[in-house]
Amino acid sequence: MTSQRILDFFKTRQPEGPCLVVDLDVVAGNFKAFRHALPDSHIYYAVKANPAPEVLRLLAGLGSNFDCASVAEIEMALDAGATAARISFGNTIKKERDVARAHALGVNLFAVDSHEEVEKIARAAPGARVFCRVLTNGEGAEWPLSRKFGCVPQMAVDVLVYAHQLGLESFGVSFHVGSQMTKVDAWDAALADAKRVFVSLAKQGIELKMVNMGGGFPTKYLKDVPTAQAYGQAIFASLSRHFGNRIPMTIIEPGRGMVGNAGVIKSEVVLISKKSDNDEHRWVFLDIGKFGGLAETMDEAIRYPIRTERDADDMGLCVLAGPTCDSADVMYEKNMYPLPLSLTIGDEVLIEGTGAYTTTYSAVAFNGFEPLKSYCI
Repeated sequence: MTSQRILDFFKTRQPEGPCLVVDLDVVAGNFKAFRHALPDSHIYYAVKANPAPEVLRLLAGLGSNFDCASVAEIEMALDAGATAARISFGNTIKKERDVARAHALGVNLFAVDSHEEVEKIARAAPGARVFCRVLTNGEGAEWPLSRKFGCVPQMAVDVLVYAHQLGLESFGVSFHVGSQMTKVDAWDAALADAKRVFVSLAKQGIELKMVNMGGGFPTKYLKDVPTAQAYGQAIFASLSRHFGNRIPMTIIEPGRGMVGNAGVIKSEVVLISKKSDNDEHRWVFLDIGKFGGLAETMDEAIRYPIRTERDADDMGLCVLAGPTCDSADVMYEKNMYPLPLSLTIGDEVLIEGTGAYTTTYSAVAFNGFEPLKSYCI
């Protein structure tokens, strides 16, 4: 549901659309819910989800750490008030000069998933702490992650041994169960893999200290999702089952779950038309689409709640598309979207749950449509 603060902002400010408005009170509430759900885990906010300076400053002030994918994101976190000790360079694919720059800024925690990446860090950030990412299957995630990141558990053992041999601190392992994960027990199998890596390293005299359990915590779109507390209980039960009373330091990296439900995009209907006289379904074109911030509608994976002032009227299915001159700019066609039959050109629509992965996907003025404007209140 759109917060009253956002509705009041739209009414009083009447910003030109399309634009995103983020309610910082909702973000603060989400942070506190994660801290309550997993009180012994360190929260590393995934900056890529929404790097708005206001969001980063808020979270830095609340005590959050930051998971960064680039030097630019590291600098954003530092500018927001975080210290380098609160930053993880979590991308497993880094230029060596970027590793050196991050290390010069004081960052000392780096993700790896290969021998080659370890070699870069050993040269550019000698003595740094590294954690190795382990592959997971992502079953149950609405936005699954591919095999691009991570390696099989046995290779993770070899990578961490190699890091130790090159003078790095083999600090731990990480995994990511997939974004918008709807199964609270999805972390169990990955934690079992992590434990096996811990045991294998211990046999070789290397004591790992940390498990980075990644993100994956969902936000509510059209379907209800479990609470942060439900995830926390399931994850703690798995930690206890696999690690007993020797639970290591743990990290979580919420991104979507931290900011997704805090944001709403205001959009406008540009055109409503049909492709033939006997076409049963309308095409509804908005002034925002895949290239304007709704990239996660790719393969219709994320289905956002859409509200209009005509929602009490009769509804009908439609194809929902964006405004650009690219035929890929269609959000929902295989599973068409129900919108009011009375909807007309010029009507305002609110696209909810859009606080995460929207502005960051709208960085280029494709077709001359400017990047998505953002306001934090």
